[in-house]
Amino acid sequence: MTHHPARFRNILSRRARSGGFPARAAAVALWLLPALFTAGTAPAQQSPGLQPDFANTEWFPGVLKPYQARRVAGIKLDNSRGLLDLIDDGKMRLSLSQMETAVSENNLDILFAENSARYAQTDMLRAKGGGAPRGGTGVQIPSSLFSGAIGAGLEGFSGLGGFGSVGGISGGGRQVRAFPRGGYDPSFALGFSFDRTTSPLNSLVVSGIPEVSTDSFALQTRYSQAFSSGSSVSVSFNNMRQDSTQRRLRFNPYFVSQLSVTLTQQLLSGFGFDAGRRFVKVAEKEKEIARENVRLQIGTTLARARNNYWDLVAARENIRVAEQSLEVARRLLEDNREREQIGTVSGLDVSTAESELAARQRDIVLAQTALQLNEADFKNKISSDLSSGLYPVRIEPTDALPEPSEKDIPKLNDALNTALKNRPEIRRAEINLSIQDIALRYVKNQLKPDLLVFATFNSSGLYGDRFLQDINTVIPGGMSQAMRQVRNWTYPEYAVGFSFSMNIRNRAAEADSARATLEKRQSETSLQRLRNSIALEVRKAD
Repeated sequence: MTHHPARFRNILSRRARSGGFPARAAAVALWLLPALFTAGTAPAQQSPGLQPDFANTEWFPGVLKPYQARRVAGIKLDNSRGLLDLIDDGKMRLSLSQMETAVSENNLDILFAENSARYAQTDMLRAKGGGAPRGGTGVQIPSSLFSGAIGAGLEGFSGLGGFGSVGGISGGGRQVRAFPRGGYDPSFALGFSFDRTTSPLNSLVVSGIPEVSTDSFALQTRYSQAFSSGSSVSVSFNNMRQDSTQRRLRFNPYFVSQLSVTLTQQLLSGFGFDAGRRFVKVAEKEKEIARENVRLQIGTTLARARNNYWDLVAARENIRVAEQSLEVARRLLEDNREREQIGTVSGLDVSTAESELAARQRDIVLAQTALQLNEADFKNKISSDLSSGLYPVRIEPTDALPEPSEKDIPKLNDALNTALKNRPEIRRAEINLSIQDIALRYVKNQLKPDLLVFATFNSSGLYGDRFLQDINTVIPGGMSQAMRQVRNWTYPEYAVGFSFSMNIRNRAAEADSARATLEKRQSETSLQRLRNSIALEVRKAD
């Protein structure tokens, strides 16, 4: 936030001493001093336009909404009705309070800040789904939060895989592996395929014929979801129908059904909510920073608009004083000419009076130009559309320059405490510092080795049309029998296990940990530097 009350006070004081400005006009500088401190606190009463919150979504019953473009409310870029109602006969008379209302309703800088603040809502939505926030609202996302998954959030869903060994020539044990699947948003995958294969064989022992043709219909489904505790669940249910020309098959056509449930849990690295919810916590901090950004913009804009309002009052007063000075110079010139005619003054006195008159005429032009420039700047602050008939409108402030008062100037210690407590820049820096704490906790977690425990439960079924050669009869069968076998766990498989891995020397994780600590130290340094800078501003303005 940038204010220049001391500079403005000096300018007014010089004008007052030069005689071109009434002495009471200098009192405006004393009135403006509290704006340095109140600009950060007054806007806090206003509610930033951050609704509706994109992060609050209901999946049911509108199950199709997540797959449609989100409706985002349009922005209002025309001037409010209240501002236009102030125009009467080419003039706009407004008080200081009316000016503040017009700024709050129409200023584009405030509207821009409020729209930018909604980025934080979209980041919260991404974080709840397992993605990484994109930032862009003043939040400093530490790079160490992306260690192990640079540029992304959690591990996503990666395909359906294939069938197990059910229905093969022989069965047996196997090594089982498992890994986390899915994101925080549950995922569902569905796949269907048809395959026709004709293959030559070099043996007649198995199939009884030199070539085999097989038609395969496969339907695969999988549901998977990860949780912020470091656990995940994956459930798949697959079905296949095969029709083959082989002669010695037990079932033909035959149906294979398979249900698989896999559970995983991280026990060291990646364990706990600190690691799993790191991006959600960052997104929450980002929303706080977004609110502070809006508060900062409102305070800054209103403070500048107040300064601009009193600039207008001072400029109009300047013109009045310049007109009075011009009239005095004109009378002096007329008096000197009359005295020259009667011989009481010389021609040099007349020339001096003419020069003074020209100088006062120049002051009139400068004062009128300054007023026009101030009006143009003021109109830009109170309106969102200058083309809606505001160009020719003359601004007439109704509030007079205030008289100076000792109570308008706070004590230095009170001013320092108020500024350090309420300035949004400090609050924003403190929030960024708390984000560094989130990163530190995460990188400490990443220093640990990887230890994953898992359990998987599979149930398979195999059935189909069975041909009995002895009695030349076909016993029909199909998917219902195969699925009943799956349901009854007729052919089960149970597996539990763990996987452990560690990096010898672990230098990459150590580097991330050291960098996160250094980034926090930098944030602490920046916060202290900001506090010193604000304290210096207050001391200069005192």
